[in-house]
Amino acid sequence: MATRDSTDSPRRRIVEAAVELLENGGPDAVSTRAVAAAAGMQPPAIYRLFGDKEGLLEAVAEHGYAQFLERKRAQLDPAPQDPVEELRRGWDMVVEFGISRPELFAVMNRAVGRGSGAAHRAGLEILHGRVRRLAAGGWLRVDEELATQIIQATGQGAVITWNSTPADRRNPALLTVLRESMVAAVTRAEPTVPASESGPSAAARALRAALPDDADVLSDAEQRLLREWLTRLAADGPAPHA
Repeated sequence: MATRDSTDSPRRRIVEAAVELLENGGPDAVSTRAVAAAAGMQPPAIYRLFGDKEGLLEAVAEHGYAQFLERKRAQLDPAPQDPVEELRRGWDMVVEFGISRPELFAVMNRAVGRGSGAAHRAGLEILHGRVRRLAAGGWLRVDEELATQIIQATGQGAVITWNSTPADRRNPALLTVLRESMVAAVTRAEPTVPASESGPSAAARALRAALPDDADVLSDAEQRLLREWLTRLAADGPAPHA
């Protein structure tokens, strides 16, 4: 076990011990007794700090999201030259994290349904920023919310499928196909409105994405009304091609 800094808090020591046990032995290895022993503490400390094992696993999930967020921020480009390529890189990073740390990824996914922590919300905001840049550049072929859901669903699905497949049957081509299917589902080949699309839906998506959150020109009520109108217009376009 890696040596921990003596200045680490008891809470951090316990969470790091739980993560190490989880990744080396799976969920069954994360008992309160084993975690306490690995952290050099007594089991009552876990109940005092986390309430129960579920509380500890939620802390483990938040720790995983914090590490994941560090990777996201290190890769972040606030003004990418190619927002579609940025989408690919971000998707690849999610999948790489999930297949390299399967046990931690599974705990992180389960924790999302019980409410998200600060690191998870910060990571989502990075994804939303990428989607907004695609919309503002005229790249999106679907609504921002649907695009975000497609990106998340394909990434999580790729990880779950990969990790549940026996090692000798895993084919890296699966990940490439899923990624490119995601890109084709949410983006256009060119950032223009195709002739086959009637109505201002693409322009509405781009304008809505470009609106600042704190514009002084419009009141709060006017901003809400404008966004409502743009959302309706953005949803008025045809369904994306299969």
